[in-house]
Amino acid sequence: MRAPLGNFDDARPAPDCLDLLTAPVADAVRGWSHDVPAEQLIYVDTDPEIADTAAFVEHYGPELLDASANCVVVAGKRGGESSLAACLVLSRTRVDVNGAVRKQLGARKASFAPMDTAVGETGMEYGGITPIGLPAGWPLLVDSAVVDVEWVLVGSGRRRGKLIVPGKVFGGLPGAVVIDGLGV
Repeated sequence: MRAPLGNFDDARPAPDCLDLLTAPVADAVRGWSHDVPAEQLIYVDTDPEIADTAAFVEHYGPELLDASANCVVVAGKRGGESSLAACLVLSRTRVDVNGAVRKQLGARKASFAPMDTAVGETGMEYGGITPIGLPAGWPLLVDSAVVDVEWVLVGSGRRRGKLIVPGKVFGGLPGAVVIDGLGV
């Protein structure tokens, strides 16, 4: 199979490689029930040693610069209570934590969650966190620019490997809220 973007030697439908995904991501793919069939979620094998965006794009293809998205975990705090959420923005932007995120979560303060919290709560590896398979009940804040991209490259739950997914999928994931200006 050829990936819809990038130059990857190994591209397969995600349901065919559940053993290469972390448990929460594999469970989400296994139980997939969206308008887009699970077979359109494409797993591509990548070298975790060249995960830096510049090196990754140079190795796997320049079109990935505009088609890659980052998923980060944020913590919102209000009145001593803390809540977690995930944010998905195009890689060429950064998450507006103190503006859009804080407002959407109704938090007095918002910040990136510590690495051990992000990894422990998601069951995914740091640097590979993906919006597919997030904990039930978490808000998933998605920048509107992401859903407008035909194919989006995101993490697979591990540092090795990525998923290539139709952008429109992200607006329909559990807990998803599409927000203009989440990525600045």
